[in-house]
Amino acid sequence: MITENQYFDGNVKSLGYQTTEGKSTVGVINPGEYTFGTAQKEIMHVIEGELTALLPGSTEWTSVKAGHSFEIAANASFKVKATVQTAYLCQYR
Repeated sequence: MITENQYFDGNVKSLGYQTTEGKSTVGVINPGEYTFGTAQKEIMHVIEGELTALLPGSTEWTSVKAGHSFEIAANASFKVKATVQTAYLCQYR
């Protein structure tokens, strides 16, 4: 089953699906700054574009370009900024 997700007044949209390894979503983030929370560990892969991320426990923003990823522990909060539309794959593990 494919689920549709929409956040931040439609500025972040994704399609969710289930694999043998767990739940994943693939989506697009419009330019802006957003705060996300996690219920379980997430691995965020930037497919196209670029995100700047403020990860838990860090005071510095990190640039994450297409082809790179970052991990967030369960029950955490993190921020991302996008200056261009950015495509991502998020795996929940």
